[in-house]
Amino acid sequence: MKSRTDGVRPRVDRVRRWVRALRRSSVALVAATVLTTAAAVWLSAQVYEQRQTEQRRQDVLAAARRSALNFTSLDYRHYDRDSRTVLRGATGDFREQFAAQTEELTRLVRQNKSVSKGQVLEAGIVRADERSARVLVVADSEVTNVAVPKGEARTYRLQLDLVLEKGRWLTSDVEFVG
Repeated sequence: MKSRTDGVRPRVDRVRRWVRALRRSSVALVAATVLTTAAAVWLSAQVYEQRQTEQRRQDVLAAARRSALNFTSLDYRHYDRDSRTVLRGATGDFREQFAAQTEELTRLVRQNKSVSKGQVLEAGIVRADERSARVLVVADSEVTNVAVPKGEARTYRLQLDLVLEKGRWLTSDVEFVG
């Protein structure tokens, strides 16, 4: 005759094995969740950093193009406005030098009835970090004045140094290169 406890022991052992397996699975699941979450956070940070870098790159290029265009476009009929536009995008030594020469430049531009229509052909970043950048710009302009009334094409290769001030990229130096 079978006792009531004959079949209980194997069942208890099966339940215990099942509970142990469930615990191991739970620990593995928690570990996998922690690892997956950590990987997702790390990847998100990498994507964010890449987007920030690309946005900064685009902002630097846009500021350099704008500055080069302003620098190569002028009209004697409204040179005061043109020079103020250049100064709004300038800072540091470049701003000081340009401002110091504005009166003389205004006189020369008016005297020669100079008009220059600039066009940026290409721009590329040489180096950039969170606060500064160096950009090479190639620009063409069609220049007319009393000496060349029919116009003359000019090509400029400019090296612009920019700095980030109060959320704006401003030109701190301009050099003619090549």
